[in-house]
Amino acid sequence: MSRADEVRARILAAAVEVFSRRGYRAASMNDVAEKVGLRKPTLYHYVRTKQDLLVAVYEEVLDESLTSARTIVAGAPSTREAVRRLIVERVAYTCEHRDLLTICFEEESELPDELAAPILARRRAFEDLVLEAVQAHLRATGRTLPMTPRTYVNACLGAANWTYKWFDPAGPRSPRELGDDVAAVLLPVLDG
Repeated sequence: MSRADEVRARILAAAVEVFSRRGYRAASMNDVAEKVGLRKPTLYHYVRTKQDLLVAVYEEVLDESLTSARTIVAGAPSTREAVRRLIVERVAYTCEHRDLLTICFEEESELPDELAAPILARRRAFEDLVLEAVQAHLRATGRTLPMTPRTYVNACLGAANWTYKWFDPAGPRSPRELGDDVAAVLLPVLDG
């Protein structure tokens, strides 16, 4: 990683902390510069706008999610296990990156349409990957769901993603254990 890439990574980490703590709208580039220990003109050498930082947060989350999901599906020993692992990983990632997910779930309206469109396309690609895993399981087992597969996927992702609001890092369950719990509740519908 080049020095410029290292500085950009530090800036993004600072932006995540500042945006998740203060809210995107209330945060300023001065806040980010101060957090990362740079002067504001130096910050602008690496990042053009506050919106660019917000887009970078979304890109990081969605790129990591897509890469992880593809790896999970490719390496799962069965279609059911692929779906189970996707749910567990989504819960674990959400719990482990609550600051990132707080921004993604609460600041989407801050993105102008031209910046939101590619991000929404990435999110749909992730959702479609999960949907394909569910449909592969249904085809392999000949089962059906009491709802559309997309509704099932949206319910699973909604349950997994909402943990950013209530997960307690000091609580009795680790992120992965909580993921196992959530999957245990959701999979019986798939097993129908």
